[in-house]
Amino acid sequence: MPDLSGLKQMFRYQGRPRSALGSGFQTLELIFHVSVRNLRKTNGNAVLGMVMSIVQALLLILIMYFLFSFLGLRKIAVRGDFMLYVMSGVFMFMTHVKAISAVSGADGPTSSMMMHAPMNPIISIAAAALASLYQQVLAAAVILFAYHALVTPITIDEPVGVMGMFLLSWMTGVGIGMVLLSARPWQPELVSILTTIITRVNVIASGKMVLANNTRPEVRAMFDWNPLFHTIDQGRGFMFLNYQPRYTSIEYVVYVMLACVTIGLMTEFFTRQHASASWNKRR
Repeated sequence: MPDLSGLKQMFRYQGRPRSALGSGFQTLELIFHVSVRNLRKTNGNAVLGMVMSIVQALLLILIMYFLFSFLGLRKIAVRGDFMLYVMSGVFMFMTHVKAISAVSGADGPTSSMMMHAPMNPIISIAAAALASLYQQVLAAAVILFAYHALVTPITIDEPVGVMGMFLLSWMTGVGIGMVLLSARPWQPELVSILTTIITRVNVIASGKMVLANNTRPEVRAMFDWNPLFHTIDQGRGFMFLNYQPRYTSIEYVVYVMLACVTIGLMTEFFTRQHASASWNKRR
């Protein structure tokens, strides 16, 4: 029988060796395409999907505005543009909870997407996080521009600091989402319940309706554990000239974010070594 090993070798696909820079660009390209897939997953029409994100943020802003007015809470807000005060809390809240939902629902190690050679869970996490950030940045930019152009000009004292707190709210959401994602193959029903609880609790626990400086210590203790409470309060300190946060800390948020990302990566690596596609067959 003739030896066909040379013939098989001739028709076998062999990828060209890539440099570290080339591999990096290939990974970035893959993250981009997966991000686009995530944006189109919820709505086939990309433009309509963006419009829905803007409408969701706008509806929450209007609900918060009328709630503040109805309950007489406007007097506890910081001196300045009241609508900008409401937006500062809503945008960071939406960015945080959307990042948790997107990352915790990303493709895990048992997903069919992982059967494709260049794909891995880290790319899936990065793509889900970036898609969520893109939607929220676009929604915030459109609403702020419309309010500035059509209603009244706005002034932000330190826009770089505000953007930093916005990104920190997103990063803490990504970290919490990574912990939930790594635990999902073990207990998908429990993780789904925990994700819902975390996003619902943050409606109140984010503290977007109060100022830390004006809150009694016993009430502030109910919010102080939440990193989102710190980023919203610090963001308002950067946004308004006459507000200086005294009871919140950026360092605390950074430590929580780094701890969640570390735990998420370690648990995801452990899960990837033991996860099996047959786990879901018995559910």
